[in-house]
Amino acid sequence: MESVIVAIDGPSGTGKSSTSKAVAAKLGLSYLDTGAQYRAITWWMISNGVDVTDADAVANAAGKPVIVSGTDPSRPTITVDGVDASGPIRTEEVTSRVSAVSAVPEVRTLITELQRTIAREAEAGIVVEGRDIGTTVLPDADLKIFLTASPEARAARRSGELKGTDVRATQEALAKRDAADSSRRTSPLAKADDAVEVDTTELTLDQVIECVVTLVESRRSATAKPEKRAAAK
Repeated sequence: MESVIVAIDGPSGTGKSSTSKAVAAKLGLSYLDTGAQYRAITWWMISNGVDVTDADAVANAAGKPVIVSGTDPSRPTITVDGVDASGPIRTEEVTSRVSAVSAVPEVRTLITELQRTIAREAEAGIVVEGRDIGTTVLPDADLKIFLTASPEARAARRSGELKGTDVRATQEALAKRDAADSSRRTSPLAKADDAVEVDTTELTLDQVIECVVTLVESRRSATAKPEKRAAAK
């Protein structure tokens, strides 16, 4: 099969992570959760006493942590300076501060280059999910998908993941995160002009996965070399 780079963007609660991992696993591709990388650098900042509300302080420290992302979709990993960060980066403290850290241009420049390097080195292809993949990180991706869902559906899903969380409070938190991500000056959350939009509001996870797998396979067929298409007939 042809190597393929798939960019999946969209706000929180649209099913990006679950969909991206499943699609990568089904198609034998690598997988990268770019949001985890921003969470990782945020966790490092907090752990090392950097004031995340001070953009200059964050910028000056941005190049210090060593972030390594494992790209196996069945077992994605992330370490910071050799320490497993998969658990710590999901805390509420990190969640509430990641937008501030990720808005700093120096942070985005460093993480974006890391993401591009990982994508280049994925021999069989890769599914990369985030908020600015199709617009900034991988503008030449073979396929760009933008997942959406109603605010109510997104809040219900996220509350289900974070058991015991109030749905209304979750919806308000998501709206705040959307505003921060969409309004930042550097690489805001946005749908690429050539992205395929998939509204997941009324779809089950399996249906979303199947939809994306079909889109990837169609793109692979369309971009296959002529001689390979002829040989397959």
